[in-house]
Amino acid sequence: MFLIQNTLVSLDVLEKEFCCDLNRCHGCCCIEGDAGAPVSNEELQCINALLPSLLPKMTPEAREVLEKQGLSYKDPSGEQVLSIVNGKDCIFARTNHEGCCYCLIQDHKPISCYLYPIRLTKVGDLIGVEYHRWDICHCARQLGKKMHLPLYKFLREPLIRRFGEDWYNELELTATEWQKQCKQK
Repeated sequence: MFLIQNTLVSLDVLEKEFCCDLNRCHGCCCIEGDAGAPVSNEELQCINALLPSLLPKMTPEAREVLEKQGLSYKDPSGEQVLSIVNGKDCIFARTNHEGCCYCLIQDHKPISCYLYPIRLTKVGDLIGVEYHRWDICHCARQLGKKMHLPLYKFLREPLIRRFGEDWYNELELTATEWQKQCKQK
């Protein structure tokens, strides 16, 4: 783990290679989970404001879950997450005619969606920045390895959006120094 400002960054974030391959996975991370995407109260307010325009686009099953449960619920760890359909599909996930998943709230989806496969956790007063390894992302690991693309570089924009440019620059410097140390061994 590396301390960067108010975060503890897992070594996996610097070392693992990753690049989403939607041509192969078709966005299955949105429809194969066992819990919804983590969501903040501010994000919920934004999504709630969009609901009138979203309802006609949602599946009947998603609308039913929304009516019974609402936009979100607390998962077993106590984290606020978006509601899911049939214990796995995000209520805002839809599938196009080619079988590829797309998001009804693409421009307003939670930062946790943009950051995936990075998950944020509370570590005392700090935020843990950790890589979440999921078997369905096998093709993303293969493509990342082929491209020699570290996870933190693949997620550059969402990481900057969440933590800021200065934080990301510090992360990048840490990764460079770490790589130098590893080569010296």
